[in-house]
Amino acid sequence: MTDINKRVMLVDGMALLFRAFYATASSGYIRKTKAGLPTNAVYGFLQYFFDAVNTFNPTHVICCWDMGSSTFRTENYSQYKQNRSEAPLELRPQFDIVKEVVKEMGVPNIGLVGYEADDCIGTLSNILQNDSEVYILTGDHDMLQLITEQVKVVIMNKGRSNYTLYDLDTLFATKQLTPLQIIDLKAFMGDTSDNYPGVKGIGEKTALKLIGEFKTIEGCLECLEMLPKSIKKKIEDNLDMLHLSRDLARIRLDVPIECRLEECLWDLRHEAATRKFEELEFGGLVKLLGEAEIKNALKA
Repeated sequence: MTDINKRVMLVDGMALLFRAFYATASSGYIRKTKAGLPTNAVYGFLQYFFDAVNTFNPTHVICCWDMGSSTFRTENYSQYKQNRSEAPLELRPQFDIVKEVVKEMGVPNIGLVGYEADDCIGTLSNILQNDSEVYILTGDHDMLQLITEQVKVVIMNKGRSNYTLYDLDTLFATKQLTPLQIIDLKAFMGDTSDNYPGVKGIGEKTALKLIGEFKTIEGCLECLEMLPKSIKKKIEDNLDMLHLSRDLARIRLDVPIECRLEECLWDLRHEAATRKFEELEFGGLVKLLGEAEIKNALKA
């Protein structure tokens, strides 16, 4: 049974870090230490992180990360995400720095080679929902497929403190979709960001119409003869890619990882975090640590 007094926030670390980097780099100014180490993405990550913690008041926090670009998806489809350019030079050293900072704050870093952060988040949400509420913090709408009675998805919109909280009702009210239909929708229309095509010639509008009418891919395939000839031909000509695209879109729930509730209690390690912040010349953020510590003390 879910304990409503326990709320786990699963942080999509990659989403926060990239968002933080581009939000500041677009101005042309990259924050650096006196020694020349770029830190703008880590600085922004922490601002987003503490804003979300203060907004959603988790009792437990976990941060999930990609562990390299080679995953089971790239093995299944060589073009997967091949349209993406390499991370900017100033961002690359910050991947390790941000994990060090997160660790010093007392938050577990979770990731596994061969899988994406999404799959780690999906797996942990599936496990932890059995005895806690789960809030997934991300900017990635693919995560909406993970929503359940116990799992909510917090989408970060442009700007700070600008969130959309999706539960089952919100998802259906705004998109007329169930979580599993998110996967089938992407299978039909593909994903330009992740670079898989779905069914060539079928876009979001047609995909939504097919899902709305036939509910699932299987339902649609059973009724192919009812479809307009042009749509029927597109699906038949791209049947293998339709199934492959669905497999690429589906977030895994069975990654061999674990993190028990007692391992991810949000209990800020104030001294260790302060040392790390000062080492990185984040003097302006030290007050966030003090505020978080006071809030934790009041909760206790």
